[in-house]
Amino acid sequence: MDFRGSDTLVGPASADLLPDSVAMAVKVVIVGGFGVGKTTLVGSVSEIRPLTTEETMTQAGVGVDDPTGVERKTETTVAMDFGRISISEQLVLYVFGTPGQERFWFLWNGLFEGALGAVVLVDTRRLEVSFEVIGRLEDRGVPFVVAVNGFPEAPGYPVEELRAALDLPPEVPIVNCDARSRSSSRDTLLALMRYLYELAAPPAG
Repeated sequence: MDFRGSDTLVGPASADLLPDSVAMAVKVVIVGGFGVGKTTLVGSVSEIRPLTTEETMTQAGVGVDDPTGVERKTETTVAMDFGRISISEQLVLYVFGTPGQERFWFLWNGLFEGALGAVVLVDTRRLEVSFEVIGRLEDRGVPFVVAVNGFPEAPGYPVEELRAALDLPPEVPIVNCDARSRSSSRDTLLALMRYLYELAAPPAG
C-alpha cells in the first residue's frame, strides 16, 4: 500500500506527546446535561489539542433528545471529550467529558472507571437536566463539585438557592465557571482537587 502524499498516516503533533518524565496520571470527569458546555470546558483547559467526538445533530435525535433552551446547538458529543493538563514533570491530569444525552449514558461506566471525582456543569436556565446526573453520581459514590456555567442570558441565583434546588448536601462545593475561559475552567478543576483533598484528609483531633 502506498502511504505517500495524501494517504500518509499522520501521528500526534510533537507538542501533544506525553513527556518521558511522566510517571503517574490521574483522571477526572466533566459531566452534565445536554448542552451545558462540557466540550467547551475540556477544550479551553486542555494543554493539548482536545479529542472530541462531536457529530452533527440529525433527525434521529428528534423526540429523543430534549433541545429546550439550546435550540441553536448543531453538534453534540456522542462518546467523550478528552484533554490533558501537566501538573508537574511527573504527574498529568486527564480530563474526560461525558456525553450529555441520556441515550449515551451507558458510556459512563467506562469513563468513570478509575476517576478521582467529577465536575457537574450546570446551566441555571435548565437546572432540571442536572437532577438525574447528580443522582447517578451520588448512587456511584463519586465525589463531585458543581460548577455553574455563566451563559450570558442565564439568570443568577444565590448559592443556597441553587443548593436547595439541586438538593445538595452542605459540604458539596458550588462554584461559578466560564467554560470558555482557560483560567476559569482551571479554577473549577482546582476546586474539585481541594474538595478531594479535604475528603481524604484525616479528621481533626
